[in-house]
Amino acid sequence: MSDRAERLMSAGMSGVEARRRAEWMAELDAALTAAGADAAARRAWWVPGRLEFLGKHTDYCGGRSLACAIERGICLVAAPRGDDRIRLHDIRSGEVAVTGLTPSEPPSPGHWSNYALTVARRIARNFPGARRGADIAFASDLPAAAGMSSSSALVVAVFLALADVNQLRDRQEYRRNIPDDDALADYLGAVENGKAFADLSGDMGVGTAGGSQDQTAILRSRSGALVQYAFIPTRFEQAVALPDRYRFVIAASGIVAEKTGAARARYNAASAAAAAILEQWRRVSGRDDPSLAAAVASSADAADQIRSAIRSPSGTRLDAGALVDRFEQFQTESGMIVPAAAEALSQEDLTAVGALVDLSQECAERLLGNQVPETAELARSARTLGAAAASAFGAGFGGSVWAMVPDEEADEFARRWARSYTHACPDAAQRAEFFVTRAGPAAIQV
Repeated sequence: MSDRAERLMSAGMSGVEARRRAEWMAELDAALTAAGADAAARRAWWVPGRLEFLGKHTDYCGGRSLACAIERGICLVAAPRGDDRIRLHDIRSGEVAVTGLTPSEPPSPGHWSNYALTVARRIARNFPGARRGADIAFASDLPAAAGMSSSSALVVAVFLALADVNQLRDRQEYRRNIPDDDALADYLGAVENGKAFADLSGDMGVGTAGGSQDQTAILRSRSGALVQYAFIPTRFEQAVALPDRYRFVIAASGIVAEKTGAARARYNAASAAAAAILEQWRRVSGRDDPSLAAAVASSADAADQIRSAIRSPSGTRLDAGALVDRFEQFQTESGMIVPAAAEALSQEDLTAVGALVDLSQECAERLLGNQVPETAELARSARTLGAAAASAFGAGFGGSVWAMVPDEEADEFARRWARSYTHACPDAAQRAEFFVTRAGPAAIQV
């Protein structure tokens, strides 16, 4: 077994997957060799996708979530260059993108390279003098735009590579603003949404108004467990072990959860509604709470005061009823469902877990409004077929659904679930993908 496979297994990855990823990295090495990249200074990383167990659209509100890494993701190998150019080679598609480590690099909307360009531009802006480029080869088995954080995984992977070749962690401005990996997750969320972070100025980002849940799960997950984090700022609350004999079956619905154009506008609408609620609360209360969660926690009756505030004229074009729905979804998901599900999991009370996850899915459909018929069908059919719990996850408006099933039944469950989906949604099922995964390790340099 290779050293890389052993390191991945030591981090908690299953043996089959560790060996597969090590084989990928050997292919990436070969691609860099063919491109003439320096062999001696190469570094390799495993960067996983993530599964949001619970916490639908809570992170940018300062709420909490339960999430884990999965055993699908990105393998990346990088070698430093002698100039400021960054050459990215996706060996699965064969595409090559070239950019510069400069603060004025123009965006490339709608293409995977835009996420890498955004990282390069932000590093150049926030860390003047960090101008060493890299030859990067990567491969991913994350379905694109399917709710498993394929884009955030690429952001994290490219940042880790460029941070390494530029020795960012040794720089004073890095140590001052990003003291640990929780803060790094926060910073990389800001890289995506374009906001400033501490003393590090903002940028245009990638165009989505999200938070840092994805980056946190990718960087801070623990094998075999869910991690519960709260946000604004990102802070660890607890790790909850998953029952060892259970696995996740994931169904990528075949409905692309694209974050461009009209789809991005729908995604950002949920964020805009939360921002409008917080702004109305600030006007009425005279407070300056940094997040919706902080506003709710400001007093015993703050939640009722917020409800009253958003039912009154607010100066926003958003419908008051829609704001009430958004608040109730956030308060139910973050304030009740997440902590109750964590407690039920710790007791291995899967009946209670299933009921709480069902409530989360119902709130997403009825109040948050980010579900499509296909994801709703997958969640319902998984429960009908015997899953202990099942829910859509990710940004919504397409994407994926997870189901929690006994390990020995997982493969057969995936086949039955796929057959049910083909019957109910034949068009989408042609593009769907079903696979089994454990809760795997966080991003790791190997």
